[in-house]
Amino acid sequence: MGLSNLFSIASMPVIKTLLLTALGSFLALDQINVLGEMARKQLNGVVFFVFNPALVGSNLAKTITSESIVLLWFMPFNILATYIIGSILGWILIKCTRAPQHLKGLILGCCSAGNLGNLPIIIIPAVCREKGSPFGAPETCYKYGMAYVSLSMAIGAVYFWSYVYNIVRVSSSKVNNEDNREELPSTMNSAEGTPKFLQGDYTEAPLVCTKTEGIEKVVGFLIGVVPQIRNLMIGGTAPLRVITDSASLLGDAAIPIVSLVVGGNLLRGLKGSGIEVCVIVGIIAVRYIVLPLLGIVIVKGAVRVGMVHSHPLYQFVLLLQYAVPPAMNIGTVTQLFGAGESECSVVMLWTYAVAPVSLTLWSTLFMWLVG
Repeated sequence: MGLSNLFSIASMPVIKTLLLTALGSFLALDQINVLGEMARKQLNGVVFFVFNPALVGSNLAKTITSESIVLLWFMPFNILATYIIGSILGWILIKCTRAPQHLKGLILGCCSAGNLGNLPIIIIPAVCREKGSPFGAPETCYKYGMAYVSLSMAIGAVYFWSYVYNIVRVSSSKVNNEDNREELPSTMNSAEGTPKFLQGDYTEAPLVCTKTEGIEKVVGFLIGVVPQIRNLMIGGTAPLRVITDSASLLGDAAIPIVSLVVGGNLLRGLKGSGIEVCVIVGIIAVRYIVLPLLGIVIVKGAVRVGMVHSHPLYQFVLLLQYAVPPAMNIGTVTQLFGAGESECSVVMLWTYAVAPVSLTLWSTLFMWLVG
């Protein structure tokens, strides 16, 4: 298949995502106010606690078996490699730009944690349904593609809340400790000196997030791997198939809603902040140039030595994990700790503005490499 055809196939999913994101930004405008800040927060909660668990759990249950786990063992190591390499590059960027303390966690998080859930969940099904897709029949491509993406989303969530959350927490705590020492005489009898993440119910959020992420994966894996449970819930004649069918119906709603919310959240970046241009350019270079190039070396090297099976779609997903923009949950964490929240909006705006061009070009190259 020629590069021009591959470019057309790769561009369609990105354009669809861009249109939905643009609609979300439009609905979030003050003049429209259909998707205002409060509405986005409420939708984020519904997506996180209802739609995403249903999407990940149902797809894992349908497609993950004991045999497929053996074939997909390399994916956790591949995602770990994106975090390790991204962290090293982020640390170099911090040293080169002399970034302030409250932005160190943000920079490390943006360089290491990619959007391994929402974007691939949109891109892979769209690629499978495109006429002339190099990944075979649309139904088979969709079935296995969603399994790969669901596993990627599940593993990525574990790494994110284990690593990025704590990186931002440590970075913000140092800033809050310095501020508290400076304001000690006036705040020792007041709640104003308390770090933002210790006020209200914020301290419970990471625990709830971790439990939610964990339950969905355990349930999905158990249904898929245990034959007795799988026979009860998966298949056209399964007695309890209505449960998995309902979960799939809920999960399908996650993709368009997440795209709209992302568009609304990016609108905050237009207001600007004090973040330096060199930091934004550095993050873009790390995520869209250095990481994808290193990803090609790692994945193709693993294929050559027999560590990764030869399924083209699986290789494509592994490569795509190196080329996605920063995870949107970084904005949630910075808001949680009150460290670099406005700067994060600007970083997300520019990284996601560049993403359509970058993702299209890298997806085209990845399809050509695995084909």
